[in-house]
Amino acid sequence: MLAKIIDTAKQVAEGVGALVGIRAGTEEPMYVPEGTLGSAVEIRRYGPRIAAQTSVTGSEESARSDGFRRLANYIFGGNHRQTKIAMTAPVAQQNEKIAMTAPVAQSRGAGGESVIRFYMPSKWSMDLLPEPDDERVELVEVPGETYAVLRFTGDRSPQAVAQKGRDLLDALRDSAFQPQGDPVAWFYDPPWTLPFRRRNEVAVLVEASG
Repeated sequence: MLAKIIDTAKQVAEGVGALVGIRAGTEEPMYVPEGTLGSAVEIRRYGPRIAAQTSVTGSEESARSDGFRRLANYIFGGNHRQTKIAMTAPVAQQNEKIAMTAPVAQSRGAGGESVIRFYMPSKWSMDLLPEPDDERVELVEVPGETYAVLRFTGDRSPQAVAQKGRDLLDALRDSAFQPQGDPVAWFYDPPWTLPFRRRNEVAVLVEASG
């Protein structure tokens, strides 16, 4: 009973924290900072990682919502072992739990559909992660990559994200880093986080020229 009360209090505290952009206990993919361009763009080298991903048709916002729910179903037990991959870690939990990491990634597929990704915590391997029940969800190995990243707060509508993507590409012009493909969007906070406290990023794969 005491554990249940503590668990509830913890979840309430974390919910309040998420409202103001506090991401306590949420793992993020590790990276090595490689430098900056001006005051806004950071060059990051990420190591290999694993993601659960799904492709969704429709507008960017509806696809983000539908894809999030589809992936959330997987991490909350919609898998062959009914393993809980919880976004919060309860004080007392009998079953195996895997904390979801940030960010949620959104990009465009070759056919114009949105590809939504949840990155898995670093301690898990492809052999140990449970197979999704939903055939539209797949586990993929993401290779080590170098990204140019522009961070912003507030509005994350498709128009705002597209403008930040253009700002990022403008910042890379005449730099030592050449973009490889189109920018992708990374979201670190749930929709109910106050806009001015949100952490959003646009990122693009880069290669050093010369």
